[in-house]
Amino acid sequence: MLHIEDLHQRQKLPIVVGGTNYYIESLLWKVLVDTRQGNEDQERRLCCPDPKMALQKLGAPELHRRLTEVDPDMAAILHPHDTRKIARSLQVFEETGVAHSRLLEQQRQQEGGDILGGPLRFPEPCIFWLHADMQTLDERLDQRVEEMLSQGLIAELQQFHLGYNQQMVQENCQDYQHGIFQSIGFKEFHEYLTADRETSQEELNRLKMKGVEALKMVTRRYARKQNKWVRNRFLKRPGSNVPPVYGLDVTNLSQWEDTVLNPALCILENLQKGEKPLIEPLRLEGSGQKNKRSHHTCELCKKIIIGDLEWSAHLKSKTHQHHVRKKRRTEATSDQQLHQHAHQSSTEVFTQARSIPGPERATSEEDTP
Repeated sequence: MLHIEDLHQRQKLPIVVGGTNYYIESLLWKVLVDTRQGNEDQERRLCCPDPKMALQKLGAPELHRRLTEVDPDMAAILHPHDTRKIARSLQVFEETGVAHSRLLEQQRQQEGGDILGGPLRFPEPCIFWLHADMQTLDERLDQRVEEMLSQGLIAELQQFHLGYNQQMVQENCQDYQHGIFQSIGFKEFHEYLTADRETSQEELNRLKMKGVEALKMVTRRYARKQNKWVRNRFLKRPGSNVPPVYGLDVTNLSQWEDTVLNPALCILENLQKGEKPLIEPLRLEGSGQKNKRSHHTCELCKKIIIGDLEWSAHLKSKTHQHHVRKKRRTEATSDQQLHQHAHQSSTEVFTQARSIPGPERATSEEDTP
């Protein structure tokens, strides 16, 4: 942050490339709640366990119960199973004495803030989204994994496992949900790294290839998640302080200058001159809709959905439609069985009525079978 401010003071244009999406968001907006209280608090953090991690170990039900007691507004908009965010809200309350929802509301009320959060940190930013068609992207990601393997990924994982994770595995307390161990590229090779010494070379090779395929799969999945994040956080946000997003197609790298470099330079030159770029920023259908963080429960799918737009998308999803059709078939079958049972019962009653003897009943030709 300080480097960006320094570049602005020297009339230089800062360009941030890559990085975790949430870091980019925190660079753009004043959205983070800082609970640090000086050097003393920082020293305490260095020698004490992460309070958020300690909270997460309590489990989702207990965490959500505690948050409901101290910050019901935040508990209402967080999924009951999202232990990471719930634990963070509890941590904020414990370290500041103020409800997380209240602190966020204070950010929204700042000049330049809106319903999505605090104001922009720096004036007139813009975003370049480098995207490619999924088939090309998948091929590049697979190639990237192969390059990592050729550069010694397996040896690095083995060394890291022996130094930091082997003892945890032996004590059955390894945790692949926190810290460095949750990074893509480590937990995928768990079976290979923890194999017994008696394991045959053939089995080791199989476990290794299994880890490689898992690494490729989660890498492709993460890329899709990042694309979805860009659409949801930037292109669909209705706020007035959302920077324009310009899409640059990197599918064909041989045309880099024509499709990426020159358009980007042209856009930056226009913006610096206060002119409107010839290239329009990206817009998605449905953008501008305010997404209320309402709580929805789908009894058919046994899911809790937070957010009106998410609920609308869930109702249209293949999974939900499958359960709807399944319910209709079940109800139709039940109605048919009920109708058959009623018809059978009435037939039995009529048959029994014919067979009841009585003194007033006279034999006739109609009674003769």
